[in-house]
Amino acid sequence: MPAACSQRPQGNDCFMTDDRLPSELWIKAHLRRCFAEGVPATVLHRGEKNSGTLLLKLNLFGQGCRLLSQMRDFDGQMGWLPALKGALVEESAADGYIEKAVARDPDLWVVEVEHRDGWHPFEGKIL
Repeated sequence: MPAACSQRPQGNDCFMTDDRLPSELWIKAHLRRCFAEGVPATVLHRGEKNSGTLLLKLNLFGQGCRLLSQMRDFDGQMGWLPALKGALVEESAADGYIEKAVARDPDLWVVEVEHRDGWHPFEGKIL
């Protein structure tokens, strides 16, 4: 039996286990990295603790805000899909988008990171 499979008690069939961290743990770990770097970060909305996806609000202060939605590419690798065409927008426009996104998906996590250059600790490329 392959190492990545778990055996069901009633037979020899196996299923793949998901080795991803629960969303809450993964997000808290990245928030700690922000704090260690001296970068303010806040959870704006707590989503489902095990499998909620993340909407990232990057606050670039006077330049505006950029929103990134957590996605996976065709290979299952973590990536970020820019919302609002990837443009820098006023904070009120970003907050309006976030409000609608949370209304559609209450399991969604929303994290705001404040950094002039748009730095954030979450891995993955822009898709």
